[in-house]
Amino acid sequence: MPRTIAEKRAAFRALHTSGCFVLPNPWDVGSARYLHTLGFQALATTSSGFAWSTGHADNTLPRDVILAHLRDIVEATDLPVNADFENGFGHDPAGVAESVRLAVETGVAGLSIEDATGDPAAPLFPIDVAVQRLSAARRAIDETGGDTLLIGRAENFFAGKPDLADTIARLKAYAAAGADCLYAPGIQTREQIEAVVAAVAPKPVNLLIGSTSNFTLQDVAALGVRRISVGGALARAAWGGFMHAAQGLADGRFDSFAGAASGAQLNDLFRDRA
Repeated sequence: MPRTIAEKRAAFRALHTSGCFVLPNPWDVGSARYLHTLGFQALATTSSGFAWSTGHADNTLPRDVILAHLRDIVEATDLPVNADFENGFGHDPAGVAESVRLAVETGVAGLSIEDATGDPAAPLFPIDVAVQRLSAARRAIDETGGDTLLIGRAENFFAGKPDLADTIARLKAYAAAGADCLYAPGIQTREQIEAVVAAVAPKPVNLLIGSTSNFTLQDVAALGVRRISVGGALARAAWGGFMHAAQGLADGRFDSFAGAASGAQLNDLFRDRA
C-alpha cells in the first residue's frame, strides 16, 4: 500500500540519523517516477531544473506555481520529497511563515530556506534577519505538527561571498534557530566539508555535488555528511543531451540520437502509472 504523508516524513527523518544517502533532484513528474525505480530512498525538487522546464530562469517563478509543482512531485512518488523552497517566498518573517505552511500542506517531507535575497547589490540577508526568517519557518512547521524537516541554507558560495567563517557562523545560527539539517551549497574541498560538519554537529549536513567530482559516496560518508543532493545537475545533463541532438538537426545531421532511450522503454516505464 502507498505510504501516508506521515509515514514518508518519518522515513525521511530516519534517513538523517546515520549513514549517508543520495537525494537526487527530479524536475518533473516523469523524472521523479524514473528515479523512484532506481532504488533511491528519497527525492528532492530543484528550483532551477523546474524553472528551465517551464522556459524561465531559476528563482523567477511565483509561489503558486512552485506549490503546484511540489504537490505534483509528492503525488508522483511514494518516496519522501524534500522541497527546494528558495528563500521562503516572503518579504518578511510573517510572509515566510505563511509560505511554509502552504508548502507543508503539499505533503513534502522536508523543505529548505535560503538566506539569499535575489538582490545582486546585497545578495545575502543580514544574519539576524536570516535567523528571524528561519525561526518563522520553524514555528510554522511546529504549528502543523513538526514532522516536516527544516533545512537551513547558507548561500555564501553561490552568492559570490565565499567566506567560510561567515558560512559557518550562519549555519550555526540556523541550527540554533531550529534547522534540522544544514546546507552550504558550493563548498567543495575536503577541508571545507569537514569544517562545516564539525561546526554544526550533531545535526546532519547536506552536500551539493552538482558537477563531476573525485569524491565517491563512501568518501563523502567518511567526512560525516548525511546526505548528498545534485541540484539542477540531472536537469542540466538532460538539457545537454537535448541541445546536442537539436544542434545536430539544425546543422542538417541526423546522427545525434545515439544513446536516446527507446519509446518502448519509456512506455513500459510509465504504462502502469497513468
